[in-house]
Amino acid sequence: MPLHITTPFLRSRSQSNRLGKDVWLKMEALQPSGSFKLRGVGAVCEAQRTAGARRFVSSSGGNAGIAVAYCGRELGVPVVVVVPESTSERARQLIRQEGAELIVHGAAWSQANELAQTLVGPHDAFVHPFDDPMLWQGHASMVDEMAAHGHKPGAVLLAVGGGGLLCGVLEGLWRNRWSDVPVVAVETRGADCYAQSLAAGRAVELATISSVATSLGARRPCDNALDWARKHAIHSLVVTDAEAVAAALQFVEDQRVVVEPACGAALAALHHGHPVLASASDIAVIVCGGVTATVEQLKAYRF
Repeated sequence: MPLHITTPFLRSRSQSNRLGKDVWLKMEALQPSGSFKLRGVGAVCEAQRTAGARRFVSSSGGNAGIAVAYCGRELGVPVVVVVPESTSERARQLIRQEGAELIVHGAAWSQANELAQTLVGPHDAFVHPFDDPMLWQGHASMVDEMAAHGHKPGAVLLAVGGGGLLCGVLEGLWRNRWSDVPVVAVETRGADCYAQSLAAGRAVELATISSVATSLGARRPCDNALDWARKHAIHSLVVTDAEAVAAALQFVEDQRVVVEPACGAALAALHHGHPVLASASDIAVIVCGGVTATVEQLKAYRF
């Protein structure tokens, strides 16, 4: 049995009524680790343990680290996770709660990742949070489940950070022969490396991450996310932190589920009037989740 679960793919009556068209939610927030990350991370960890890995080493802004720690506990493999100083105390607690060793290093994920790479020994496996073909194959399973549901959406809406979710969803769309379904990739201002990279036609590295959506905090997207834009209809959209947080709070009211601002960014895009979403017959939203946010934290943000 895989480490992830099959998540609901359900119609949101509240969002559908607001938009005047069906909005479908792929509820990845319900994964045991709290986010979609468990799909790809689980696939990598299971394969690495089978190959003989005696320890998992990872770097993360939060959700990937929680997923690796969860997988390590389930598989009986020790885990060390390196996170940057920007990672919330709640995320740190959740990683420790799973029994992993936690190291805090650097102002940004890139610095934490550099340290994590130096810790990998001959019997260790490094689990990248977003840039690994096996990871993308694991994430693609969510689209397999959508296809098994029997409903092909008119467009897919998701949040993008380093590009792991995006690459996984695109892998899933193509292997299910849904290559004609456009994708709207959403970021928050201040964590918009993918939008800037698409505009420049090359990978752009942000000097800093200034968004509260720290789960989108990769300063540079993976190369594969840019390669996909050359063969699939990917449309970039950037929203504000305020819009992302407001959408996350609205989601609590609508679905009784708490998600991070990073996930709120995708939900906020529903009401941005993007032409692809406006013309789509219906929309599937990847509710990527994130357990590092609380209702109190979301309400405490001031913009």
